[in-house]
Amino acid sequence: MSPRPFKLRKISNPPVISGLKPYGKKAGSEPVQSIFLNLEEYEAIRLCDFEMLNHIQASLIMNVSRPTLTRIYSRARQKIAEALVLGKQIIIEGGKIYFDSDWYTCNTCGCNFNNPEKQEEIKACPLCSGTDFKNFEPYKNRIEDTNRRCSEVCLCTSCGHESPHQLGQPCREEICPECGSKMVRKETENF
Repeated sequence: MSPRPFKLRKISNPPVISGLKPYGKKAGSEPVQSIFLNLEEYEAIRLCDFEMLNHIQASLIMNVSRPTLTRIYSRARQKIAEALVLGKQIIIEGGKIYFDSDWYTCNTCGCNFNNPEKQEEIKACPLCSGTDFKNFEPYKNRIEDTNRRCSEVCLCTSCGHESPHQLGQPCREEICPECGSKMVRKETENF
């Protein structure tokens, strides 16, 4: 039995700091150990303890179930307690997350990217540095892919007859109307 697919956690904004470091008499005398607080754990603490939301409200914002949020929140509190009691630094990074922000598509390289820094304007694609991009429209891209697949051609290898490919019908099941042979897929240049 395969495990249940992992669902990404939605984060409203990245944290304003990347961690906390202890200070005091003992802090400088020996190497400081670190605790890694994942971004979803940070978000659970922010929503439940800072924003004072209950677990149901916070789970809806993070797009996870209430029991999942409770597990994330419990892990985060345990890590913070360990850091405070043992004098360890906290580093906030990582996790299986996505930011709640606008997404864009680069017209130059086709890369999809988002803007986690909502206050700053996007100036270029992070992959190719191109400035020709637009808002990402997931359903429009699926329709374009379907139309592109439909522009393929079925070819008879015996007589060379070509006919437009029918979506959902494998070319190898098509019979050539000219000679009666089975047809194969002929890829077009735009695919």
